[in-house]
Amino acid sequence: MILTRPELESLTQAKHRSPHQLLGMHPLDDGSGVVVRAFLPNAAAVEIAPTHEKKKPKIKLERLDDSGLYEGVSSGAQHVYAYDLIITDYQGHVRRTRDAYSFLPTLGATDLHLFGQGDERRIYEKLGAQLRVIDGVPGTSFAVWAPNAQRVSVVGEFNGWDGRYHALRLLGASGVWEIFIPGVGEGALYKYEIKDAHGSILLKTDPYGFFFEPAPKNASIVWDNRKFKWTDADWMKQRGQQDPLRARMSIYEIHLGSWMKKSATESLSYRDIAAPLVEYVKRLGFTHVEFLPVSEHAFYPSWGYQVTGFYSPTCRYGTPDDFQFLVNALHEAGIGVFIDWVPAHFPRDEWALARFDGTALYEHEDPRKGAHQDWGTLIFNFGRHEVKNFLNANAIFWCERFHIDGLRVDAVASMLYLDYSRKAGEWVPNQYGGREHIEAVEFLKSFNHLVHTECPGVVTIAEESTAWPLVTRPPYLGGLGFSFKWNMGWMHDTLNFFGRETVHRKYHQNDLTFAMLYHHNENFVLPLSHDEVVHGKHSLIGRMPGDDWQAFANLRTLLGYQWCFPGKKLLFMGCEFGQRGEWNANAALDWWLLDQGPFHRGLQQFIADLNLLYQAEPALWDGDYAVEGFFWLDCTDHQNSVMSFVRQNRAGTNHLLVILNLTPVLRTNYRLGLPLGGFWREVLNSDAVAYGGSNQGNLGGVTAQEHPLHNQSYSAEFTIPPLNVSVFRHEG
Repeated sequence: MILTRPELESLTQAKHRSPHQLLGMHPLDDGSGVVVRAFLPNAAAVEIAPTHEKKKPKIKLERLDDSGLYEGVSSGAQHVYAYDLIITDYQGHVRRTRDAYSFLPTLGATDLHLFGQGDERRIYEKLGAQLRVIDGVPGTSFAVWAPNAQRVSVVGEFNGWDGRYHALRLLGASGVWEIFIPGVGEGALYKYEIKDAHGSILLKTDPYGFFFEPAPKNASIVWDNRKFKWTDADWMKQRGQQDPLRARMSIYEIHLGSWMKKSATESLSYRDIAAPLVEYVKRLGFTHVEFLPVSEHAFYPSWGYQVTGFYSPTCRYGTPDDFQFLVNALHEAGIGVFIDWVPAHFPRDEWALARFDGTALYEHEDPRKGAHQDWGTLIFNFGRHEVKNFLNANAIFWCERFHIDGLRVDAVASMLYLDYSRKAGEWVPNQYGGREHIEAVEFLKSFNHLVHTECPGVVTIAEESTAWPLVTRPPYLGGLGFSFKWNMGWMHDTLNFFGRETVHRKYHQNDLTFAMLYHHNENFVLPLSHDEVVHGKHSLIGRMPGDDWQAFANLRTLLGYQWCFPGKKLLFMGCEFGQRGEWNANAALDWWLLDQGPFHRGLQQFIADLNLLYQAEPALWDGDYAVEGFFWLDCTDHQNSVMSFVRQNRAGTNHLLVILNLTPVLRTNYRLGLPLGGFWREVLNSDAVAYGGSNQGNLGGVTAQEHPLHNQSYSAEFTIPPLNVSVFRHEG
């Protein structure tokens, strides 16, 4: 035996930090030959045979002890060569395979340097489980970052979940451990067995895992997410050429598990949902869908916001290929796809990212910075290069591997402030004594820069609920770099207003006008999201005062106001037809309501017609963020609760008048100033009988006269239906 006793024990007891130094083939120190070692506890006999140089003799390996370590020496070979292990088990079965310890590392010095600097933009092509063919041998390379581990092994069905078989080597000072295992193919289950910094044995899933076993087993699954045959080239080409700020964007927000179900307990798969979702979204005219988080999450009631697999679509609805099929189908139908992305925090599950190598690796050690008090989760350490790299590359991953068109970033406010939801003494100031989370700010800037430069046409959307400045301005101007920001103030003010009894609204009209005072500070999306129809807040229709007639008239007016107000639009599923109960993630939407009288079907038809109008009228989107895109005609008639404004495109060739009647009183002979003379055609009236209204209106339109009013040169008299939004197009 050439090995020393400590060396032998380091292998048989799985203690060696770089077992490739002892296992595999190595030249003898005196240059007289080579020595080959293999750890195969279940083998009865082992020999090696050259893979390519057939003239070289086989070498029989001798078992060194009862542990299963084999060693053999050849004095004829002068250099290391490729070889096969020929293994005979105790039942007499023989198998032949290349030795996992005979391959060079699959990561180079440049890869490791860039990762350590936080700038390996596609690190998901290097770490994790990568299907490869090396020297003609198919298999999988495994690489994981665990700098404080004493030992890392990959375990799975292919080695009986025994951590002694495939211990990884540590690549220098990078903290990355790696091995290539021949014969391990797509579909293989695996985990990392980590001897942590304290000597405890942990079983961890792969932070870069592409697919996962359903909870509670949660094993990672080797998968190739590059093999899907995309047919959305036309969509991808035009996406990179358009300016999203000047394009249509009406977003239908969806939770995949509860939009529609096969049965009370079984959700539709990604492929099952594709056809009905495409048909429905196209029929209603939405331009985009936005999925609540699709990344793997073990805890279903988290709705996806407690991510355990950042690089994997959840297995609940199928494989990664199946999710790609869904995105491809939407793109082929001309529908964009956004996803919720959650870089703010992650759950404490002991088998996932938390204390990954026995230390606070992805999170902060100090709970004043590393623990989220509201959600019971852990906060990423945005100042650590490798963590920043993990998240930045993840954003690019979803855009490139899954053709995602936009990332809505959850809980940005919780990232920006060190004292977010904390009392005095529960947080640590930054180096300047302030409350701003400087590392998180720099991460958000770098994330936005990378997404916009690496993935042209992809948008980023911040859910940011404070007055942090310049959220949607470029980093070179001091901004965070997002494309859009959810206008949470507009959402709160609007819902508060429409939730009031109509008799009181004249005292609160500023709730609807205030948003224009700050509208041009950011590029806003107007959200009526899932957060507004849960946790005792009631459904949208449940918030509206009055009987069914008034409630639905109110909701149509609210949604018409949303679609006509400057900014992109977002509406949560079910709100488009008046879902009465709060959203329940465990049940499908109440589609049966569409068979219960005219109001639900009428509201759904109203949304479809709103989107048709939105598509046809550039005035409603071309100038969303231009000063000339909007002006009030009259927002001072508090007594009658009537408001009016004009939307127009930047070129000044498309003009729309929008009138809101916010009480159930019919207004006749109501005169409004108009910027242009001639005919103004009524193109939308939420009081139409088709929507469940009373069918009051203006018989097709009005003609403006040279009668100055409201600082305009022209005016006309209107019939304004009760609880109504009406839209008129100038036709000259």
